[in-house]
Amino acid sequence: MTITATRRWLATACAAASVLTVAPAATAGAAPYCGITWGSLQKQDLDHTTAHITNLRAGRHDCFDRLVVDLGPPAAGLPGPQDEGFTVRYVPQVLDDPSGAPVALAGGAFLEIVVNARALTDDFEPTYSPANPAQAVAVGGFRTFRQVAFLGTHEAQTQIGLGVRARLPFRVFVLDGPGGGSRVVIDVAHQW
Repeated sequence: MTITATRRWLATACAAASVLTVAPAATAGAAPYCGITWGSLQKQDLDHTTAHITNLRAGRHDCFDRLVVDLGPPAAGLPGPQDEGFTVRYVPQVLDDPSGAPVALAGGAFLEIVVNARALTDDFEPTYSPANPAQAVAVGGFRTFRQVAFLGTHEAQTQIGLGVRARLPFRVFVLDGPGGGSRVVIDVAHQW
C-alpha cells in the first residue's frame, strides 16, 4: 500500500469511527406506565383476623382498576394476630376451594384472591352474600377488570376470582377504616 493509499484508508477509518461515536446511544426502556413498578408476581401476607368480610366493591382510576374487600372490626378479646392477611396471584385458571372445580371467568388472565377472613359469622350466617356470586361486582366498562366472582368461605379463608384483560402489574395493601374495620385493596394497572 502506498503512503497516499494508507492516508486515504486512515482518513476513511477515522471518519467512520467519528460517525460511530457521534451516533446517539440506544434509548433506554420507556418509563413505566404511570410510574407503576408493581410487577405481576404473587403478593402475600399470612396474618389472620377474626373480622368478617362485609362487602366487595370496585372503582376505576386513571392508571388502574381497584377491587376493595371491606372487613368489619375484629372480634374483641380473642387471642392471636388480628391483621388482615391475603394471597393474590395469577393462575392459569381459578379453581374453587375445596371442590377443585374450574371457575369460568371472563378475561385473558386470572387473579386468585384469598383473604384470610370469613364471610360468615360463628353461627354460619353470611356477612356478605352477593345476589349473583358469579358477578359479585359490576365491572362493565372497566379498562382492566372483566369479572369478579365471589367463591365463598372455607376454613376461615374467603376466595375471590378476578378476571382481567391480560396479565398486568398489580399491588395489594391494607387500609384502616371506616370505623373499626379495614379494607384489603387490589389494584391492577391498565398496562405495563
